[in-house]
This record gives sequence, C-alpha cells and structure tokens, in this order.
Amino acid sequence: MAKDFTNLSKTIVSHVGGEQNIVSLYHCITRLRFNLKDIKIAKENKEKIQQLDGVLSVIEGNGQFQVVIGNDVSEVFQSIMKTYTIKNALEDGSESSESEEKHGNVIIRFFNVLSSIFNPIIITLAGAGMLKALLVVLTTYNLLEAEGSTYKILSAAGNSVFYFLPIFLAISAARIFKVNMFISLAIIAALLEPNFTGMITETGVTVDFLGIPAVLMGYSGTVIPAIVSIYVYSHVERLLKRIIPKSMEIFALSLIALLIMVPLTVLVIGPIGVMLGDGLGTVMNTISDTSGLLAGLLIGGSWTFLVMIGIHWGVVPIMVNNLTLYGYDTLRPMIAAATFASAGVALGVFLRSRNKHTKGLALSAIFPALLGGITEPIVYGLSIKYKKPLIAQTIVGALVGAFMGAMQTKAIVYVFPALTTLPAFFGDTFGYYLIGITAAFFGTAILTYILGLGEVGKQEERTEEASNKLNVLVPVDGQVITLDDVNDQVFSSRATGDGLAVYPSNGELVSPVTGNVVTVFPTGHALGIKTDSGTEILVHIGLDTVNLDKNIFNISVNAGERVTRGQKIGEFDLDAIKEAGYDPTTILVFTSQIKEEDFEVVDKDEQNVTELTKIN
Repeated sequence: MAKDFTNLSKTIVSHVGGEQNIVSLYHCITRLRFNLKDIKIAKENKEKIQQLDGVLSVIEGNGQFQVVIGNDVSEVFQSIMKTYTIKNALEDGSESSESEEKHGNVIIRFFNVLSSIFNPIIITLAGAGMLKALLVVLTTYNLLEAEGSTYKILSAAGNSVFYFLPIFLAISAARIFKVNMFISLAIIAALLEPNFTGMITETGVTVDFLGIPAVLMGYSGTVIPAIVSIYVYSHVERLLKRIIPKSMEIFALSLIALLIMVPLTVLVIGPIGVMLGDGLGTVMNTISDTSGLLAGLLIGGSWTFLVMIGIHWGVVPIMVNNLTLYGYDTLRPMIAAATFASAGVALGVFLRSRNKHTKGLALSAIFPALLGGITEPIVYGLSIKYKKPLIAQTIVGALVGAFMGAMQTKAIVYVFPALTTLPAFFGDTFGYYLIGITAAFFGTAILTYILGLGEVGKQEERTEEASNKLNVLVPVDGQVITLDDVNDQVFSSRATGDGLAVYPSNGELVSPVTGNVVTVFPTGHALGIKTDSGTEILVHIGLDTVNLDKNIFNISVNAGERVTRGQKIGEFDLDAIKEAGYDPTTILVFTSQIKEEDFEVVDKDEQNVTELTKIN
C-alpha cells in the first residue's frame, strides 16, 4: 500500500512559513529545495522540521532551505505540489534565485550554478552512460557484434546525450539564467550543424569569417562553451529587449541574437571554452598521474562533506569533461570509495545497534546505497546523528580513495557508483575497483562496529523499550517506592500524574530521560523536562521544600537546555533537608497523560526496578 505523505508535506510547508512564503520549490535525489521570501521563519522552525518522522535533516545553504527526505523525496514533493499552488523551480529556473546569488563566496556560488544546470540532466547522463558500459561488456565477450545494426542502434541511444551534451546544457542553462530557451538552443545547435562540422577537417583549423580568422573546434560532448555562451547571451538578451520595439521582437530578437552570439561563440567563447576544458582535464590528469594517492585521499575523505554542503553535483562537469577528452575518468572511482563507505556505515550500525528503529533505518538504507549509489539517508540519518560512524566512513573512504588513485582506477562512462553500475568501470583497472569498493564497504562496517555509535548511540541503545514503553532512569540513588507511600496527598493521589518516588541516599541528581529542560523553579527544588516524544516529566526534590533556602539546591541546567538520560543535572544538600525537618523523598511524575503500564524504571546500573517497595 502506498504511503500517504499529506500530513508530512503540510507540516513542512507550515514550518517553512506557509505557501505565501515559498518563492519556488524543486527536489534533487533526496532533498526538497525551498527558495523562500523570508528564510528566518524556516530557521526558527528548523528543529521542529528535523524532528518530523520522515525528515532526515535540514540544511541551510546560500539562501536555500533544504529538507533532506531520502528515498521518498519525490512522493513528498508531489504531495506538496498537489496540495499547494507553488512554482516548480525546475520549470521556471528560480532555483538560481537572487537571494541565493547574494549568499556565499564566489566559489560556492559557482558550484551552486553548475549544480543547478547539471541536476536535471544527471538522470539522462547516468542512464545513457550505463547503456554505453553494457555495450562494452557485450562486445568484449562477443555477445554482440560491433559492426551489426543492433549494436549501432543501441550505440546511438547511448551516445546521443554525450554527443549533443552542449544542447542539453544550453536548455538547462537558459532556464537558470532566465533567457529564451529556444533561442539559446539555436545558438548552441549551430555548433553541431553539419555545414559547420563539415569545415572541421582537424581540430584548430582556421577559416575566414568576414576577414577575421576563426579557429574551429569540435564541440560535441563539451561542457564549458555552451554554459559560458548562454551566460553571455543572458546579458545580450536583456540589452536587446530594452532596444528592440515590442512589435518587432517576435523576429528581431532571435535574428539579432543569432547574428551576434553564433559568430561570437565561434570566434571567442567556443575556442576559449574548449581550451579551458582541455586545461582543466590536463591539470586533473597531471594531479592523478603524479599523486593519485594524495588526490584519492582527499576526494575519498571529503566527498561525504561535499554531499552535506550540497555542492557535490558541481564536480560533475569535471568528470564529464574527462570522459570527453580521454574516454575515461579517475575521479569517479575515488568518489565510489566514499559511496561504499557510507553503505558500510549502514551495515555497521545495523550490526551494532540494539534499537529496533535504528536497525530498521540502517537496513532500509543499505540497499539504495549499494544498488543506486544514494547515500544521503545514511549520511543524515546515521553518520551525522551518531558522529562516530562519520569518522569511520571518512577514514576508510580516504584510505580506499587513496588506493583507487594510486592504482589509476578508471570509469569509462558517467554513472552513479553502485553494484548495478559495475560495467561502467570495466577495463584493465576493474580488479582494483572491486577490491576498493569491497574494502570500503566491509572496512567501514567493521570500524563502525568497533567505534560504536557515539554518545547519542549509546543512549539510544540503553533506552530501547519493550512494547514502546518509556524507559526512565531513577533520578537519585536510594530506595524506589510507589506514589501510594508518599506522605503528600497531591502526589499519592496522582493528581499531578502517575510516576514514582525515591527516598534518596545521596544528593546527586541525574536526568531520568533525554529531552529539553522546560522549567527550573527559582528555589531549585524542582524542574520539568520534556522528552522528544512529547512526554512531560516533573522532578520534585523533597516534600514542601519550596520553603527551604534555595542554596540547599544547586541545579546546573537552565530552561531550554538539552539534557541526556543519566546526565548529572544538579545536586542538593540531603542532610540540610533532614535537619530542617523536611521529608527528602524525591518525586518523579509524568504531568502528561501516561500510566504506570506505559513506562518502566531502571537504576543507574540499567537493572529493571520491578518492584516499588515501601519504606521500612
């Protein structure tokens, strides 16, 4: 049965400021990406959004508010678009908003623009790349004849995206730079038109254009010329629209645009763009050749953090450019080290955690990572949450990335690293690739298991509750008793709620649960805590102790602070309470609706307190 994301989508929209605060929305593989009028509203509700069931994390970046959903992002997006009248940024180009352009440094903004341009065509690049890889395997093992018509038809399907990549980029860049998409398409299509390509007898051949020498280049599969050309055209178009009368714009705009931009691209932008692409490829190849180990160490170790920042798509042009120039790319195997290390985190957490919910999340995240290369649910749902798994995958990812780089491991087409895309790495370094991804997966799983889940993970393991019971730690050492035996009618009658009491043996106070401190009474004799699930707890030290000197109580946390189960949160002078003639019995009551059968109590040694006894 299909999941219903209506409530989740409505809650997210409400927390980001409502429909009226959303300029536009789109999604990538795992994230909802909001462009908001007032991002402060969403920031104020960030914690509330992160705690929603179905949300892995929230990221703020360069004016964009990103809600990480994971595998269900498309369904949540569709639910939002069905319920509200919100612009789809992928249709009107508003993901490159003015607010985003004004935030972040130049490098971050540059990568964001590249990400926005490439993001819509990634799925086509990956599919076509996989088809090309399969054809390599089929012809290598003589399962398909390379000269046959079947191969040529399938080859045309696989090559189409890469050969006409400048046209795909022109369409996407036009959307981002907010210019006429079809004029942009015509400008770049001219570079692949047969009369033009027919003049290119060799790369760099010079022809005459109105007496000006024009150096001709082949543009199929190139990245930079199309993007730069449409960026320049975006400024030309704005100028032309101010000059050309509206009545003439229907033919004059495209006429003048083509007359200006095609020659300008052929004479200046195109050759410079090709040379920049060649230079970038040469630099990357040189780094890989001279110090592949160092390059792999850096990429394998840092890739997860690029994913966290959200600019990892900006690296795609470099990989595509490498494939166009050399027919292979060495970056993708290094990135694969980080991908399979993330998958290893999920296995390690599954084996280490004793919490059913955490084990379920880990198990469900393994398969999208291994089969589709989708790691963000693991990064946000496990690695960042538990900290130590992030350390494990960074270490192993860096080491395996270094191995991949040192061995000059290659990808022959663009794909996402996954078990289903193994043919994309077929070749003389395929064995190294298999060794690398195996080591990344199992090495990270083992290291994650050894390191454990960190502070949050230990706490979550301790608080696993049978039958969904709330697991409560006795807040003070002493004899645990029932509320029936408390010498106070308000507490013993359970007028304030169900709970338990302790006759303390010392004055150290610890938090019985994990949650947020709601209030601390001025005297320090009582405080309230609210768990993440919404259960409210009152801890009251002694009976009628509100009348005592506040110096007797020393609470070390303040309202609004986060506390973890077992954390020391204060102390009190037990002897002073007794000497003043007051009963030191410490009360723990659930002020929200919860009954005795809904919770269980453990002492500091994690032993169940199965019997609540009377004071002798």
